Amino acid sequence: MSDLGQNAAMRRVRTGDVDLHFEAVGEGEPLVLIHGLGSCGQDWGPQVGSFSDRYHVIALDLRGHGRSSKPRGPYSIPVFAQDTAALLRALQVGPAHVVGISLGGMVAFQLAVDAPELVKSLAIVNSGPAVPADTFKQRLPLNIRLAYLRFLGLPRMAKMIAKRLFPKPGQGALQEAFVARLSGNDKHAYRESLKAIFGWSVVDRLDAIRCPVLVLTADQDYAPVELKRAYAERLADARVVVIPDSRHALPMEKPREFNAALDEFLASLAAGRPADGGTPAAFQEKTS
Repeated sequence: MSDLGQNAAMRRVRTGDVDLHFEAVGEGEPLVLIHGLGSCGQDWGPQVGSFSDRYHVIALDLRGHGRSSKPRGPYSIPVFAQDTAALLRALQVGPAHVVGISLGGMVAFQLAVDAPELVKSLAIVNSGPAVPADTFKQRLPLNIRLAYLRFLGLPRMAKMIAKRLFPKPGQGALQEAFVARLSGNDKHAYRESLKAIFGWSVVDRLDAIRCPVLVLTADQDYAPVELKRAYAERLADARVVVIPDSRHALPMEKPREFNAALDEFLASLAAGRPADGGTPAAFQEKTS
């Protein structure tokens, strides 16, 4: 049984050169969930359980991930976004509320600028509109991760990352789930997906994004909150929510707080009212 629940329908859609696996459950406006690097749609179990009673929730596996095809590459963020757009068109759904974490947030940004007709709103989780790779310092995280991948392998690397994502006592189950998913990746596909991130940018196209945007960030994410505030200021309709005492894998680590913030954002859009109508003021800022 899938982590997404007993009522989730597991399906595959052929888009170009890949078969994309996705799971769908619920009825209502489409809510698309895009996972992070080296993971899959099963990460979103707590969100599917919370939102499928009023949304048509679609959790996909990007190419090279999960149960989707794993072609040799090269991969790119635009290609991931093209796949996602092709999936939505094949399902004849949209515009959709699109939620993406980390790599998934980049894909969501790319989708919003390439196919705005498919995007009703964005929720960007611990991500941003660019990953510069012009200098040695900017390329260093990529080179370190590639070295880990080569010399340690995925299982050992996964254990190292899991301890950073879930460092607290009592988070052993979260660590184990993360390690199992990352370790199960195809090594080549993971490397190509990692390389796709660095040097990518849609910063010069942010003014084309007119839909409402929720910027959801952990206070202890890899990238500082100030960077998220800075790009939110450049968007036409963006609001920032900071979840205290949280890290990069926010939807898994703090599902209750994450779901509450996302639910308030989506409800505010449905009601046509400002998004800060019910979210604690300490968590939220609004820019426009």
